[in-house]
Amino acid sequence: MLKGGVVGTLMSNYGLENYFKTEGIKFIRANVGDRYVKEKMQKYKFNLGGEQSGHIILGKFATTGDGLLVALESLFALRKGKKASEFFEKFKKTPQLLKNIDVKDKSIINKPKIKRSIKLVEKLIKGHGRILVRKSGTESKIRVMGESENKTLLSKCVNTIVRKIK
Repeated sequence: MLKGGVVGTLMSNYGLENYFKTEGIKFIRANVGDRYVKEKMQKYKFNLGGEQSGHIILGKFATTGDGLLVALESLFALRKGKKASEFFEKFKKTPQLLKNIDVKDKSIINKPKIKRSIKLVEKLIKGHGRILVRKSGTESKIRVMGESENKTLLSKCVNTIVRKIK
């Protein structure tokens, strides 16, 4: 069923990206939102994409995430006698920490002191994980997400940025 590769989002777990890499499957990140996932799917002619929230787009059948369709396709794939645990537990998630900060003005992340803090943290976590700071598309919040196997480093990096924003 897979054609070309898979589109995830900026929030997709790093463990998923590594799994696809080890399987020789192309993985591309899009901005958060079904719309952006679908745009990348069309651009690269991929037929599978989704968000960490569970919205999965099966391009062969639909142009938006459809939970019932995904459930039916999953059941269809299980018909060959595999256990669901074998089918669904394919990759190890990288520990992820997400903090949402209420703000009056989302442009706060453009302030020099915040940008410096983000750059510092990116240098600190480089090679050990990743950090993502973004404006919420739907709420007056800044989302600070980090991923790393080193949970101490992860917490330090995310909390450093959170403290600067608050």
